[in-house]
Amino acid sequence: MDKTVFKNILQILIILIFNSFLAQENPKKTVKAPVINDSIAKKDTVVAAKESLEDILDTKADDIRRDVPKRMIYLNKNAQVKYQDLQIDADYISIDEERNIFYARGKLDSLGKYTELVKVNQGGKDYETDNFTYNTKTRQAIAYNARTEESEGLIIAQKTKKYNDSVFVMRRGEFTTDTYYIDKKDTRPDYHLLASHIKMQKGKNSSSLITGPVQMYIEDVPTPLIMPFAILPFSDKRSAGILIPSFGEREDVGFFLNGLGYYQPIGEHFDLKILADIYTKGSWNLRPEMNYLKKYRYTGNFSADIGSTVRGIKGLDNYSKTGTYRIAWRHTQDAKANPFLNFSASVDVTSQTFYNNTVNNNYIMDQSVLRTQQNSTLTLTKRFLKLPATITGTASYSQNFATGLSDLRLPQMNVAINQFYLFKSKTGTRSGLLENITVNTGLNLTNFVSTDEGELFTQAMWDKMQTGLKNNIALGTNTTFAKYFTFSLGATIDNALTTKTLTKFYDPIQNKQVDQVNKKLAGYSIFSTTASVQTQLYGQANFKKGNSIEAIRHMMTPSIGFTYSPDFGDEKFGYFRNYYDANGALTPYSIFDNGIVGTPTTGMVGALSYNIGNNIEMKVRAKNDSTGIKKVKIFESLNISGNYNFAAKSHPWSVITVNGQSSFFENKLSVNTSLAIEPYKILFAPGSETGIRTEDFGNFSIQAFNVQLSYPLSSEIFGEKKEFDKVYSQKGEIRNENYYFDDDNYAHFDQAWTLNVNANYAYTRTLSRTPTKIASVGLDGSIKLTPFWNITGSTHYDLVTKELAYTRIGFSRDQRSFTINFNWVPFGQYKVYDFFIGIKANILSDALKYKDRSFTQPNAPF
Repeated sequence: MDKTVFKNILQILIILIFNSFLAQENPKKTVKAPVINDSIAKKDTVVAAKESLEDILDTKADDIRRDVPKRMIYLNKNAQVKYQDLQIDADYISIDEERNIFYARGKLDSLGKYTELVKVNQGGKDYETDNFTYNTKTRQAIAYNARTEESEGLIIAQKTKKYNDSVFVMRRGEFTTDTYYIDKKDTRPDYHLLASHIKMQKGKNSSSLITGPVQMYIEDVPTPLIMPFAILPFSDKRSAGILIPSFGEREDVGFFLNGLGYYQPIGEHFDLKILADIYTKGSWNLRPEMNYLKKYRYTGNFSADIGSTVRGIKGLDNYSKTGTYRIAWRHTQDAKANPFLNFSASVDVTSQTFYNNTVNNNYIMDQSVLRTQQNSTLTLTKRFLKLPATITGTASYSQNFATGLSDLRLPQMNVAINQFYLFKSKTGTRSGLLENITVNTGLNLTNFVSTDEGELFTQAMWDKMQTGLKNNIALGTNTTFAKYFTFSLGATIDNALTTKTLTKFYDPIQNKQVDQVNKKLAGYSIFSTTASVQTQLYGQANFKKGNSIEAIRHMMTPSIGFTYSPDFGDEKFGYFRNYYDANGALTPYSIFDNGIVGTPTTGMVGALSYNIGNNIEMKVRAKNDSTGIKKVKIFESLNISGNYNFAAKSHPWSVITVNGQSSFFENKLSVNTSLAIEPYKILFAPGSETGIRTEDFGNFSIQAFNVQLSYPLSSEIFGEKKEFDKVYSQKGEIRNENYYFDDDNYAHFDQAWTLNVNANYAYTRTLSRTPTKIASVGLDGSIKLTPFWNITGSTHYDLVTKELAYTRIGFSRDQRSFTINFNWVPFGQYKVYDFFIGIKANILSDALKYKDRSFTQPNAPF
């Protein structure tokens, strides 16, 4: 027998005898002995002393070796250890029973590089590391190049030491939220934060990272963004904390901190964020914001912006200090919350010069600085299950930045009665004029005042407040006769009541006209009736075979109507009075002028109106259409309308209006036109710029003309995407960007682009000698330089003044885990730029961001 074989058999016998001796020792003790289970080929049970392992130890591997004298177990290839809440999977694991230490190492290649990492799961949390040491007694561990996923991010530390289940300390750790890198689709992240020391504190429902100095790297290139420390909370629950500001410097306002603030959740349904902007030259802004949400009930947001803008140097002519404010509230009720009662709010109240003086560039980029009016509304709507009525109460506030005046309606109530039929149908099917009579009616109560900003909610405002009540009744019916004609009848009655009237007179002492407002209850009633006949006519011109045009189809919808209303300016109604002006001329006026309920109509109306609607389509032969025929719209609509007033003492013919709408090139080019034609001759006195409308009928002249064109262009229209698929058969990915590859392995991609072209021309003359012309061409588009680089821009060129109007240029880069945006208004009243870099992940969106921007004061020289 070979000596080596004999030696091995002797060693096995000694081990078996030794194991049997240990198994028979203290057989009556109830302490559970640790068991080592080997799943490959055999299973051994090792009974250790009480002071060693405290629980069952399960192991398995392709190769298991024991060193009994040294009390060591070695597991090689596909090694696994399970102990208490710990599971280790590695290429190599050693177990030191003497020192109660597990050591695990990943798989190495011939160059000593790790090709597979150690996988550790403890307490349901996964970790990956090059090599790993764990003490079963102290539950402390040391890992090298460990990968730890927390919330949206990943930490890779050169060395990690676990002190207990809640405290981890790391040295030279990298943190990133790059999902591609986390999912191991790339070898390096597109950005990471490098910290020399990191402490991770874990709690029951949350954890946090506390670091020393942190530097940001983009594509492994260091950036100047360095923070002295960082605290990153990881929690599924909302938690209070400081919001990190962005910083920078601008010539007009100095160094600044933007967005410094604090976030505080309030209960289950509310949270509060308070932000502050601080500028070293004296400007400041305070921006509180509260959000609230109750599922299936309502959601809303309240925000404010209060601040002071300082520019120039105190004591010099260019110095200015302006206080600004903005208050906004949005509230939306879920439709399912209460179908019979709904409340909504859209409030946006600002100081008169807020958009022009704010240091916030966002209002320039979204063109808010070009606003001339801003509206706010509160609405409460009540519906009924059995009553055919809807009650709507509103409070509205409208600001006009051009005039400085504000219109306040507080409150306003509207009661709308659902449309109903006046007579019941005898057969169940309505026919004839009587059975088709419908009634629409309602009430509208309004309190209205027009005031300036300084008078809001003062006694002066309440003194100017007007109250009005209006009721409108509309009757209508229709029937068909002679098979092809529709006859319609209608009548409207307007009733109004107001608390204030007007008295006009000329004051010779002050030498001016005086408008005296009287606190007096007054009202009026007016009515009008209409009758009309309408039909539809069709015509089609067919062409010979072989022509590209098969037919032209014309649909005409002519209608003719008659409208009558009496002259409510007659003295017998009492709605109008006369006064002598400064020249002694008797001048009529209405006691309801400048009032909230409007003014009754004057002059008898007995007008015959006409309207001719047209729709013209063309059928052309098309090879690429399945039917062989394609419809082309020449005019989607072409309407001609006007009237002749038999009761008018002069100028019975009205201005003729023509409106057209069409689209061409497969509905891509949209064209809208309008035309106003004056049927009477207009004469101009020498040196006068305003003409006189004569009674000379038949001298038609164009008084107004407008045409608007819009054409959207894009790469898809020209089929460029399909062409790429045909030319380049190979596809691939570079850094998360998809490309096509040619035979020389050069990368190409579908370079999508859009370009919206719009043009506008308006000509207005009326009674002026010199017409007013407006002509402009606008461009608005975008183009992708690469799959994630995008350039956008918009501009308008005024063809009359030959100047560029508001123009904006911008580019953006959509990285995997952060975005870069740049917007620039290169010239004009507001010449600014805005540059921003920010992390997408929620945990860092408010913490890691960089802004740089400029601001040119309105009307300042460039």
